[in-house]
Amino acid sequence: MAKGRQKHQARLDAITFWGKDLARRAKRKCELCEESGELRPFDGDEKAEPSLETLVLACVRCRSILEGGSADERTLRFLETAIWNEQAMIAKLAKSMTSKVDADWARSAMEMVGE
Repeated sequence: MAKGRQKHQARLDAITFWGKDLARRAKRKCELCEESGELRPFDGDEKAEPSLETLVLACVRCRSILEGGSADERTLRFLETAIWNEQAMIAKLAKSMTSKVDADWARSAMEMVGE
């Protein structure tokens, strides 16, 4: 049991290591919706070693949605822009979030990116 805890703590330490670089890249805003406030790294690929390519700086609302929560489709319109982000993980997570929205704008956005 201690081995699993050590592995988990090592992963958290690795994520924390990238915190400053992530904040600089994100300009201290959520990389999905561009809101400021309480921001924390979100591990977009738990199978890979944490890096700037696998981590996304996300606000409380976006983290909640990424972790399975829901939100009103009107408040998620920021995803139309986020799916075009040049950072692959940000675009991937935005597409995943958009694919779960049942709205015309979401379907149209997903068609435009070829998903």
